[in-house]
Amino acid sequence: MTFCTACTPDLAIPEQGYLLLLHSRHDTLPLLEPFYTKDKVYAVPYRNPDELSDRLTQINSETETANIKAALAANPKEAKTFSPFGYIYERVVQRDLVDLIMKGDFSSFFQPIVHLESGSLYGYESLLRSFDPPVSPFHLFGTAIKTGLQSILDRRARELAIMSRSDSIKPGIKSFINFIPSSIYNPEHCLQHTFKMVKQYGVRPDDLIFEVVETEKIKDINHLKNILDTYRAHGMKVALDDLGSGYSTYEVLEKLKPDYVKIDRQYISDCYKDPEKQTFLNKVQGLARELSITVLAEGIESEEEFSYLQSIDIHLGQGYFIGKPAKSPASQESLFSQIPVH
Repeated sequence: MTFCTACTPDLAIPEQGYLLLLHSRHDTLPLLEPFYTKDKVYAVPYRNPDELSDRLTQINSETETANIKAALAANPKEAKTFSPFGYIYERVVQRDLVDLIMKGDFSSFFQPIVHLESGSLYGYESLLRSFDPPVSPFHLFGTAIKTGLQSILDRRARELAIMSRSDSIKPGIKSFINFIPSSIYNPEHCLQHTFKMVKQYGVRPDDLIFEVVETEKIKDINHLKNILDTYRAHGMKVALDDLGSGYSTYEVLEKLKPDYVKIDRQYISDCYKDPEKQTFLNKVQGLARELSITVLAEGIESEEEFSYLQSIDIHLGQGYFIGKPAKSPASQESLFSQIPVH
């Protein structure tokens, strides 16, 4: 079986040592007191982490790095696994965030999702949060992708979501859990830990909906379909997030046939007075009915948006108007206090 190297990356950064570069054309690299070792590896010495950071920054700014592989070693002749240059560069210049991703304390927050027609609670989206130090999820996951650590952070987010719901949410209420497709190289292998966690914490598989985040564009639709099919084979549901933001809407829905589709905030904002957005929403509704997909509108921030989406029979909704992410799941009673119902 082939394993994803991002699952077990070599993160060791010697306090002093050598930056090893592998490139087919050495003459394109800056002159940094290098010498060659075996296998045409270009070795650059450094005396401390600050000097290493300076050397990496110079190479990054002066050279096209897309085809450069890199590694760090105390001895330049040590056998190393080489990674894309960008991974090594980001791991060094973002060391604090890398440490947070690998060792930090995180929490899984809950944002409520309701039936728009009745206002009744349907489920919660599980959202990873960091507080020591506080780092935005966008920045955190962006750094994880740049450093090749998305598999680690993605897995931690899934673990926390499952553990948190087992303590806080009763059976029958759904949990929407994000995942990054590139974090899953081989679905049957990479997701085994998740499936074991579901059994360990006594969570019903059909209460879990795993949703593709739009952090990255869909690059391999067949691979994504394989991931979704693996979740389904274990009794779970799947969702596409941020529909309309980067996807070829209708082709993707027809190919993947998710159980849920979440419409991006850009089509929800002021939808009650924007004819173009209304046309888009109605087309998605029609296709979703044809394919038996449940539609969820995200980013609802006003009563006018909520009421319009009710009027066109969008199934589910979430957003700050309904409830913000919180450490403890909002109760049905607190939701009814502000949601307009028919």
